[in-house]
Amino acid sequence: MRRNILITGASSGLGAQMAREFAARGRNLALCARRTDRLEELRTELISAHPGITVAIRTLDVAVPDQVFDGFRALAAELGSLDRVIVNAGVGKGQPIGTGRFDANLQTVQTNFVGALAQCEAAMETFRANGTGHLVMISSLAAFRGLPRNVTAYAATKAGVASLAEGIRADTLRTRIRVTTLFPGYIHSEMNPESDPNPLISRTVPAVRTMITAMEREVPTAIVPPWPWAILGRAMKIMPLSLVARFL
Repeated sequence: MRRNILITGASSGLGAQMAREFAARGRNLALCARRTDRLEELRTELISAHPGITVAIRTLDVAVPDQVFDGFRALAAELGSLDRVIVNAGVGKGQPIGTGRFDANLQTVQTNFVGALAQCEAAMETFRANGTGHLVMISSLAAFRGLPRNVTAYAATKAGVASLAEGIRADTLRTRIRVTTLFPGYIHSEMNPESDPNPLISRTVPAVRTMITAMEREVPTAIVPPWPWAILGRAMKIMPLSLVARFL
C-alpha cells in the first residue's frame, strides 16, 4: 500500500477531493498549493474527520523549480518517505495563438509542462533513492488532439506531460517504480465550474473516485471517468480536424 501521498494543486478542485478520498482510506498526505489559507482549512477538515492520519502542507508554486525541489524534500522528511506523488497542479488559461496574449500561453506552458517536469524530477529523485514509488501524472483528454482557440496551448502541455510520463515509464520498466497517466474528461472543478452548461460534464466526487481506483490499481494509463469519456476519447483520435475545431 502506498501510505504517504503527495498531491500538488491540492487547495481546491480535483486535488482537494483526492485528498479527502485518500484521507478516508487512512493515508498520510503531503499537500501543496499556492494558497496557504485553503491548505490550512483542508488540513483542519481532514484531521478532524480522520484523526489517525498525518497531513503536512507546503506553500508551493510549481512554476518555480526551486520551490518544487525544496518543498518535496521537506515534505518527504516530514512524513518519513513519499510513496506516491500526484502531479496535479495546473492552469487552464490560454488564448488563440497570435492574438497578442503570449503572456497567458507562456504561463500555461510554464505551469503545466515546466512545472510538471520539475515535479517529476523531484519525485523521481526520491523514488530512485528508495528503489520504489508511484508517479501519477494528471493529463487530460485534451492531450489526444491539437485543439483550437483558448485551449491550444493547454492541449499541447497535456500532450507533453503524457509523453513525459511515458518516457519515465519506459525508463523504469524493470524497476519497482510505477508510472500512471490519467486522462480526465470534463469534470466539475475550478477550471470547469458547476455553472458550465456542458451536459456531459462529470460530477466531482464520483469522477475523482474513478481516478483513485485507477491510481490504486497502478495502471499505466486510464481515461477517467470511463463513461462517457473513454468512448469520446477514442473518437477524438480519429475525428476529422474540422469536427474537432467545430465542436471542441
